[in-house]
Amino acid sequence: MRILKPMYVVAIAAITLSSCSSIKNMAVPTMDTAVANATAKKGTISDEDFNHWAHADLASDSIPGMSLEKAYKFVEGKESTTVVVGVIDSGIDIEHEDLKDVLWVNSKEIPGNGIDDDKNGYVDDVYGWNFLGGYGVAAPEQLEITRLYAKSKAKFEGKTAETVSAEDKADFELFKKYEKAYNASAGSHIATMERLNQINDTFENVMKAMGTDSISLEALKAFKSDDVALSGQVAGLIALYERGATYEDFKEYYDSQAENKSYDLEYDGRAIVGDDPEDITNLNYGNGAVIGSKEIESHGTHVSGIILANRTNNLGMKGVADNAVLMSVRAVPDGDERDKDVALAIRYAVDNGAKVINMSFGKSWSPNPEWVFEAFKYAEKNDVLLVHAAGNDGKDIDVSENWPNDTADKINELCDNVLTVGAMSSNYDENMPATFSNYGKINVDVFAPGVQIYSTIPNNEYAKYNGTSMASPEVAGVAALVRSYYPELSASQVKHIIMNSGIEVDMDVLIPGKEGEKANFSTLSVSGKVLNAYNALLLADKMVNKK
Repeated sequence: MRILKPMYVVAIAAITLSSCSSIKNMAVPTMDTAVANATAKKGTISDEDFNHWAHADLASDSIPGMSLEKAYKFVEGKESTTVVVGVIDSGIDIEHEDLKDVLWVNSKEIPGNGIDDDKNGYVDDVYGWNFLGGYGVAAPEQLEITRLYAKSKAKFEGKTAETVSAEDKADFELFKKYEKAYNASAGSHIATMERLNQINDTFENVMKAMGTDSISLEALKAFKSDDVALSGQVAGLIALYERGATYEDFKEYYDSQAENKSYDLEYDGRAIVGDDPEDITNLNYGNGAVIGSKEIESHGTHVSGIILANRTNNLGMKGVADNAVLMSVRAVPDGDERDKDVALAIRYAVDNGAKVINMSFGKSWSPNPEWVFEAFKYAEKNDVLLVHAAGNDGKDIDVSENWPNDTADKINELCDNVLTVGAMSSNYDENMPATFSNYGKINVDVFAPGVQIYSTIPNNEYAKYNGTSMASPEVAGVAALVRSYYPELSASQVKHIIMNSGIEVDMDVLIPGKEGEKANFSTLSVSGKVLNAYNALLLADKMVNKK
């Protein structure tokens, strides 16, 4: 049956559609965001206030936070829609007291029945998807340079430029490039492990001679032996203990380093997964166990809390966004993430309704960037904003490699839905940029709080972490806040709202990674600004309501 709508209904619908369309086509205006007479904080700040410094206001608190309290006063009484935020990261403790009530749930999936009920290609993906495989276990991995070197080493080890065939010369040159980069990167780790192995052997020898599996400084000083070598080892351990170390401390650190697979050329991190990581069409892998190891993996939980920890339960903290739900996508191991996992994780989050995706990870090498580029474009096509950490190497990523990114040549963006975020401290002075943060006038878009950021970690605990990994979710939280109260705006518009509305900082600051060298803060990113939630909402409101 053909249904004829009354003309006034059609007219109203046309006006509504025209209005939304015109908003999405609007350019984002600039905004004067300089804070007059802003000064650095004097005196001490309480532990409780410091836990939430990222939410502070520069004008009233003298701390360059995002003015979150002012932001919430501005939207008081306004309607909001729920925004799905995808977090691509390590395992996430979805049972945490501050996260368990703000989860995205795939209502079309029946938990635990082993059937892909919603036919999306993922069985029992109730809270998201685990591309790293395993159930409740950690996911150690190699660095990308280790994988590249190991693969080429198998083919070219022992060969020279004179002995390889003409058709293999280009690949051989790549092998030598990988070999040099691997040795430069692995050298310090290998030297550290050699020294740690010596110390471990010393502990074992001394404990065997003492007939114990636990030793104290007093016991070491009381122990006597005619064995000169053994006495030397005891003296070495006494010196270690007098510097505050213990066997238990050493053993914990030693085990963690021994389990590190970053530079292990023989390790197969995909054995637990069972896929071909070099085949983007090989899709049937992973599972719905998004938590991973609560004992080993805390990064994803910390990131998630920053974005959307429950703001109403009066527990450990409040996230940035109030009407947002967490889609957990486990794709970041203890090592370098795979390009395939990143690309598929983005597509998964997009296909299942995420409007903001946080990506607090990165690496220096990428064998298949084209897979990720296509995923970025897919997200753009579906109006999804991607927020990415700039990295913690203290480098200019207009020059240095940092993957993933939204440019193939470090100049031209392939899409306009990606925000790359540098990290800043609570100091409104020359020390404002985090000492570790990457930066770039072309390839970093904005800076946000990323030093001593308090958030959730597994098992209902909380901790302060540092990193652009913490700055990125601050921005993702503001993006979710804007998209929640102003859903008419596109991902690209929200990106530029955040950039244009940040607090302008006209100050010479210390350049990360360059001892004592200074530059104006505006030269460290495209916008030259720092994140501000209140201004972002003001600018969004101006665009939508034309006030």
